[in-house]
Amino acid sequence: MSGHSKWATTKHKKAVIDARRAKSFAKLIKNIEVAAKLGGADLSGNPTLYDAVQKAKKTSVPNDNIDRAIKRGAGISGDAVEYLTILYEGYGPNGVALMIECLTDNKNRAAAEVRTALSRNGGTLADPGSVAYNFHRKGVIVVSGEGTTEDDVMMAALEAGAEEIEPHAQGFEVITEASDLVAVRSALQEAGLDYESADVEFVPSLKVEVDADTARKVFRIIDALEDSDDVQNVYSNFDLSPEVQAELENDE
Repeated sequence: MSGHSKWATTKHKKAVIDARRAKSFAKLIKNIEVAAKLGGADLSGNPTLYDAVQKAKKTSVPNDNIDRAIKRGAGISGDAVEYLTILYEGYGPNGVALMIECLTDNKNRAAAEVRTALSRNGGTLADPGSVAYNFHRKGVIVVSGEGTTEDDVMMAALEAGAEEIEPHAQGFEVITEASDLVAVRSALQEAGLDYESADVEFVPSLKVEVDADTARKVFRIIDALEDSDDVQNVYSNFDLSPEVQAELENDE
């Protein structure tokens, strides 16, 4: 796994985060609700909820909103939370593959919004299985590079079962089996290493290197998809060379 989508998309998102903060908050809250519904309200006994809460806090979601979401999800407040997880597969320009993860209470609305976002921005909906074979569920932990060396991360993460560590200008990506995510994240914490996020994601086996023009088109599709309240995450197999990343940064 290279940092193509994680770092490039993260930088891209930061440029527009203020305008989309409310949508971002809503999706983080939805993650918390689902995690609490599946595993209960106790953070110490529900690592998925723990990571969802940490991610929300790092994105400045107010604590009151987080607490209410936990209670709603766990059924403590009496409100019912019912979401369907649906995966759509698609293609962007030049054969770039897309995995689109939805969390929705209305399957028909989600399907219509995904189809519209793709078709209006040069993408197409793919047949089930035509893209998914190239993606595998992996734990992805993003570690800040500030005051941290690659040796620090390797010593903590590899012993706990990490598969791969990718250095980047902003820090490190630690890749694990999905089942090892909590153990590796805990090992990093015990070593005193702060992490930006810890999620189970769709990671591509084969990547496609794209030029700047193609990257701009892919980002446009991702933006359109993420404008939907029902779209929770978008994963892709595009890869960016340092030269292309530099060109994209000059756009901003």
